Amino acid sequence: MAQDKKQIAKNRRALHDYEIVETFEAGIVLTGTEVRSLRENNCQLTDCYALVRHGEVWLHGLHIAPYSNGSYFNVDPDRKRKLLLHRRQIRYLDSKAKEKGLALVPLNIYFSPNGLVKVELAVARGKKLHDKRASMAERDTKREIERALKSRNRY
Repeated sequence: MAQDKKQIAKNRRALHDYEIVETFEAGIVLTGTEVRSLRENNCQLTDCYALVRHGEVWLHGLHIAPYSNGSYFNVDPDRKRKLLLHRRQIRYLDSKAKEKGLALVPLNIYFSPNGLVKVELAVARGKKLHDKRASMAERDTKREIERALKSRNRY
């Protein structure tokens, strides 16, 4: 991710549970107090997923905490939120979501350089237990190699 994008929240669990096939950038429909709350980094992406319904993409399970100074303007923190994509992209995501084993998972939420809130949406395939173990073993071996090289370069 480039430095001009200010990250709000990241779904680390998704990278552990899913194999990412491809990603899309989508806008999100929010109210004013939700944007102010996001500027305070009050967002949680765990157990979040997207569904295509009637030609629209909806984000379920995104929790944006109520804005501290919002009073009665605050909305339900766990409501469904509409994602903004091109019609061709929505049709493509709908066809991918109907394939067996594929899901639409948000990876992170960030502010774009012009101040808009964006969601990085991924078409992902669920990992099996042995896949998770293999990726963990691969990560451990990389870490061991880096440690060995670092200690070798110290002298």
